[in-house]
Amino acid sequence: MHRRALLTSSLAFASLAGCGEAAPRLLTPRRTTGLDPARLAAALQTAETLPRLHSLIVARDGEALAEQVFRGPALDAPVNIKSASKSVLAALGGIAIGRGVFAGVDQPISAFLGDRFPAGPDPRLATVTIGHLLSMQAGLGSTSGANYGAWVSSRDWVRAALARPFEAEPGGRMVYSTGTSHLLSAALTEASGRSTLANARDWLGEPLDIDIPPWPADPQGIYFGGNDMRLSPRALLKFGELYRNDGVHAGTRVLPEGWVQQSWNGRGASRWSGNPYGYGWWIKQVGRHPVYFAWGYGGQMVFVVPGLNLTVVMTSDPSPVDQRDGHVDRLHALLDEGLIPAAEIGAGEG
Repeated sequence: MHRRALLTSSLAFASLAGCGEAAPRLLTPRRTTGLDPARLAAALQTAETLPRLHSLIVARDGEALAEQVFRGPALDAPVNIKSASKSVLAALGGIAIGRGVFAGVDQPISAFLGDRFPAGPDPRLATVTIGHLLSMQAGLGSTSGANYGAWVSSRDWVRAALARPFEAEPGGRMVYSTGTSHLLSAALTEASGRSTLANARDWLGEPLDIDIPPWPADPQGIYFGGNDMRLSPRALLKFGELYRNDGVHAGTRVLPEGWVQQSWNGRGASRWSGNPYGYGWWIKQVGRHPVYFAWGYGGQMVFVVPGLNLTVVMTSDPSPVDQRDGHVDRLHALLDEGLIPAAEIGAGEG
């Protein structure tokens, strides 16, 4: 197994001797109180046993205290982040509002996509807003799950998504659908007059100093909204840190003031997990700590725990698998039972 690792903490070299692999190299011999060494060591040992986990980065107060590749690409190599793309797209939606490209979350999508509506559309389609797309509350039938293959095989993804029958009222129950996110990419393309890729590179790539390579587009050339973006684990860390720092990176405001708070306000909820969903971010509670996370198929995760100044990135094998294999649940447990307690004790809270 090809493995690269580095660890910056007070973790002693010998403390990982029981993991059965060569211990990660200490970058500096200094001591830190950022994460409890014993709990961090245990979490890394647990991570090592997860066969589909590719990489793990744990940052506290903006400093990466553990960076490890168990298998797969290097930490600077772009990887398919699957539906974690939705969180990136939601950031672009917020920036578009801040720049006046969108008038706001209450702007109807008919302003940009009205000419793509089906003939004799359901009257409710005219009430769907940008905010509904961001929070998965458009009410349109899902194009995910069993409907995904037929949708991405259609000649026009935008028209096909808009033609789905309503499953809920706009602004009501959450209906998870990648087609809904793709409508946001289409609206952004129309409103800005340039591609979602160009906007992503200009609005996020340049200020965060991260590489955003091209990703798939639909038959009309609209970049896939909500799936198949490629970012490196280190780029994902910068993205998570941007949200942890309320939209500011290196002293420069990237996201509009207040956007992070709006994004982390749960509106709908998953009918499977029960977790609330804001604007592109999932929400859960671990003890007394709210946790906000981007989630991509197969275990592409960005966790932000603001109360602990903690940001965690995990990337995994994105190959199609039985989602009941428990891998994503084990990633959540790694955070909840290992890394959050390590941060609590490291912060002197334990």
